[in-house]
Amino acid sequence: MGKPTGFLEFDRQTFPERSPLERIQDWDEFHLHLTIQDLQQQGARCMDCGIPFCHTGTMPEGGCPINNLIPEWNDLVYQDRWREALDRLHATNNFPEFTGRVCPAPCEGSCTLGLIEPPVTIKSIECAIIDRGFEEGWVVPQPPAVRTGERVAVVGSGPAGLACAAQLNSAGHTVTVYERADRIGGLLMYGIPNMKLEKERVERRVDLMRAEGVTFVTNCEVGRDIPADSLLDDFSAVVLCGGATNPNDLPIEGRELDGVHFAMEFLHANTKQLLDGKYGPVAGEGFSYPFISAEGKDVIVIGGGDTGNDCLGTSMRHGCNSVNMFEIMPKPPPTRAANNPWPEWPSIFRVDYGHAEAAERFGADPRTFLISTKRFVGDEQGRLKELHTVMIEWVPSENGARPQLREVPDTEKVWPCQLVLLAMGFRGPENPVLDQLGVERDARSNAKAEYGKFATNVPGVFAAGDMRRGQSLVVWAINEGREAARECDRYLMGETSLP
Repeated sequence: MGKPTGFLEFDRQTFPERSPLERIQDWDEFHLHLTIQDLQQQGARCMDCGIPFCHTGTMPEGGCPINNLIPEWNDLVYQDRWREALDRLHATNNFPEFTGRVCPAPCEGSCTLGLIEPPVTIKSIECAIIDRGFEEGWVVPQPPAVRTGERVAVVGSGPAGLACAAQLNSAGHTVTVYERADRIGGLLMYGIPNMKLEKERVERRVDLMRAEGVTFVTNCEVGRDIPADSLLDDFSAVVLCGGATNPNDLPIEGRELDGVHFAMEFLHANTKQLLDGKYGPVAGEGFSYPFISAEGKDVIVIGGGDTGNDCLGTSMRHGCNSVNMFEIMPKPPPTRAANNPWPEWPSIFRVDYGHAEAAERFGADPRTFLISTKRFVGDEQGRLKELHTVMIEWVPSENGARPQLREVPDTEKVWPCQLVLLAMGFRGPENPVLDQLGVERDARSNAKAEYGKFATNVPGVFAAGDMRRGQSLVVWAINEGREAARECDRYLMGETSLP
């Protein structure tokens, strides 16, 4: 701990952002940078607590799932020892340039300082460390000195698949990653918009992994383009990291109308068009959706999570006529509720970038809480023209069961709308690879594999990330990819030295 009085002397300061009306004119990242002096002061606010909850992701929804050595690199930043801070950061996190941008920072929710003051700006410092590492040329390929002769297939190139591949490659195994899209990155490439995570940063890390010896195969969906069981013939082990990409639907009247789309169709196609326009299309068909434009349309996003927020930001950049977001749950409280104590992640009302942009452009927060969509209505050509809603309330059950939804009388409303984006989460993997390999599924349709072991019922086949645990955070995907790599290495070699 470099400065015992740091948290008394310095206020919390996060990365500044470009103004909402400016940034919706382009697709560049909206975060700006703090000065070195400001970052050192923010690092000084960390007290290296006797029991630092920030870096242990074991409690419910709190702490860092990959056990980042947060107090250590905060102190190193304060001391201006950035190269050492980078080494400590990379010791637990393969991709801090991703988590430093898109992770919601459960570490900050469990920061001890957060009990009495705003928590340490852990996420901003993490991002600054890795960005400086690339700027200074400290991040270079590190191929393994010796190869084991074992070959491993990783299915899926999202954060779990990339983390798994990086770890297995570092152990000396020959790794091939299969991706159904035309570019590597999975959710990082096509699920998260460019203004949150510029794709050059994803490609830069993928290029590093190529230089370290990892092979990437795009435009290849295992289970459709090649038989899944062929992997067992060609590789010593297989790790399934295909994600939970099967979206929750809203099967109400009018669902078939032109203008009702899943959020990921909208986001994926938008990023693909952006990249193809900037760099030219990648060879091969790949996995893609037709481009969907929000320009000049009244847009309604159904679902209030991160994906819905990304739909807001993307619609704003298209030049939508209006945008609203519907959330069936109540508005979160401004501060922690009694049943949401520290060090759990605080379930409180937040204003993310998309909310702020819509509020600045249209004069009000776009969210409506406790609202349910009853039907979609179209014109004579089958195109969406409006949707009908009703306000709802959650009524406690007498027997202690889950609260029941009840409509509020006389609250029906008709909303003009030409584009609906369904962002209601995901319910499991959609890839047929599990069925072809004979992998057992759990009650939620995910690959059945015990956390900590990651082995499925099929010998030599492991599962990690959202495909195993269900929809979750990028940082949890990295955690599972790393740990599955360790267990796969143990299976291949009889022991493992992977962290």
